[in-house]
Amino acid sequence: MCLANFGPLEVFAWTSSCLARLILFDKMATTVHEKIVGSITQYDHIDHSSLSKSATADKDDVKGRDFTIDEKNLPKGYFYSPSFLGSMVAIGLSFACGVGGFGFAAPILGFINADLGPDPNITWVALSYLLTSSIGLILVGRLTDIFGRRWFFIIGNSIALIGSIVCAIAPNVPALIAGETLVGIGAAVQLSYAFVVGEIVPTKYRFLATGFVFCWAIPTSGFAPVISIYYLLTALNAAATLAWYLFYRPPSFSMKHGSGHKMKFVKDFDYVGTFLVTMGLLLFLMGLSWGGALYPWNSGHVIGTIVVGFSLLVLFVLYETFVPLREPLLPMHLFKNRGWVISVILWSLGAAVYYAMAILWPSMVASLYASGHGNMWAGWASCVSNSGILAGEIVGAPFRKKTNYQIMAVFTIGSVFLGAAASCNPDTPIRAMLLIFFASFFIGWNEILNSVVATISIDDQREIGTATGVAGSSRSFISTICSTVYTVILSNRLAQTIPAQVPPALVQAGLPETSVPAFIAAITAGETAWEAVVGLTPAIQAIGIRAYQEASSDAFKTVFLSTIAFSGVGIILTIFAPNVDHLLTNDVTVTLHEKATEDIVGAHAKVGSAEERV
Repeated sequence: MCLANFGPLEVFAWTSSCLARLILFDKMATTVHEKIVGSITQYDHIDHSSLSKSATADKDDVKGRDFTIDEKNLPKGYFYSPSFLGSMVAIGLSFACGVGGFGFAAPILGFINADLGPDPNITWVALSYLLTSSIGLILVGRLTDIFGRRWFFIIGNSIALIGSIVCAIAPNVPALIAGETLVGIGAAVQLSYAFVVGEIVPTKYRFLATGFVFCWAIPTSGFAPVISIYYLLTALNAAATLAWYLFYRPPSFSMKHGSGHKMKFVKDFDYVGTFLVTMGLLLFLMGLSWGGALYPWNSGHVIGTIVVGFSLLVLFVLYETFVPLREPLLPMHLFKNRGWVISVILWSLGAAVYYAMAILWPSMVASLYASGHGNMWAGWASCVSNSGILAGEIVGAPFRKKTNYQIMAVFTIGSVFLGAAASCNPDTPIRAMLLIFFASFFIGWNEILNSVVATISIDDQREIGTATGVAGSSRSFISTICSTVYTVILSNRLAQTIPAQVPPALVQAGLPETSVPAFIAAITAGETAWEAVVGLTPAIQAIGIRAYQEASSDAFKTVFLSTIAFSGVGIILTIFAPNVDHLLTNDVTVTLHEKATEDIVGAHAKVGSAEERV
């Protein structure tokens, strides 16, 4: 069947039907598995003397059973089993899709608008992804900690699959926005790689395992500006969804809490907090993204959404702090852990460089260096920042000791390179690419260190999803603020430098004043637009383009200098980065089980609360 012959609604219906059949089949299989388990009274590889409680978790232990097990107690060949290897492939494919959902669109919005538009709402293509993924991260972490992860990840990847299909066949910008919204919802699951991969490997190998996941993003992030093919994203999403379904079987709800308690958890769930944080993040981030792009900063749309959104977030924090909740969405005790908080902030500041450069660097390449080189050269040059981030994340993976000193070093070095990019001008493309690459490289190194430390430094590994989900949302929140500051500075400076430098140069070169607006518009519109510029000659065109490049260079210089403020805060915080050497143990937080039985491979894992383990 050729999906290109169907519209988005038909594709959605067909894919949903297939997913429903999978769920029904798996439910039937699970029922059979549970009956099999019920008849099993002993296992050859289990030491029953290590079980301190009955198989049913204490109903008062809202965190559920602790499945932590020492690596040496795992069955022989566990790390070569289909469940483990297939799950690692699922995580890698999924992460590649998650970053590709943003990377395939954000750097080339201008080309997309020229192809499917023009449409004044083109910025919503990237905005819809950022909003849905940012909000979803905090929900995915908490919900999967409570109810189990398997079906959340299968369904989340299925939604991303549907979204990528819609994007691939989108006939216009509104359809593309709808597809990116679905892709963003799925990305909330796909970008939850940190706690999923972290909990199934020994703690001491979390850095290496995370580096393995980052390798999968080379085509969809490192070379995204060149590839940008939604059909590829569709194929990867389909493969990821299938891999999650076939191989990923972590502890289910009944394993965590015992059978018969699901409705109690549903009843006690924090619905008020969920509403407050969802609407708060949605409105606040929407207001920031609107400002200076769709509406002026002093407009009611921008001020209203920012104020209301921020107020709801404050109300959310107060609600979670002072209202006695059985199942809070955000356990406030997490913020008493200074090491975790510092890691989250440093992770977020690093992410701000990634998201900002994903948009600003391609714009800088197009404005300063693309003239005379062609679109493909510009596309490859635009890959420098994303490739640098990935290279740093991969190279930094093997170095797990003394992470606090590593963070101090790489964050500082990356900040210096980023600030030094202010020295670049239209005549220094090689210098600019090298500085951006090395700045991104060391910031990427910082990102892998802090993303893993944030999962290790929490007090109770049964909250790894909740803590990392909060960290992911905070990362999106802080990085969006930083990115907004950078883009606002750039747009404000361009509004000053271009009118001040380009028109005088053009008029002095002999271009009629009435043709100046058409000239400036033609610079970004493409080759065919030059024909509409009355009085234009090759000599005048060269002078005008040079003036435009110099004006843009001055604006980008201000942006790079502004990064020093955020970098300075980060450098100070690195002094307090936690040292987690003593926590790099052989413990595996969660083990996977086989399809034929609900018997977990590490069923002799410790049971009970953290207090009892102490």
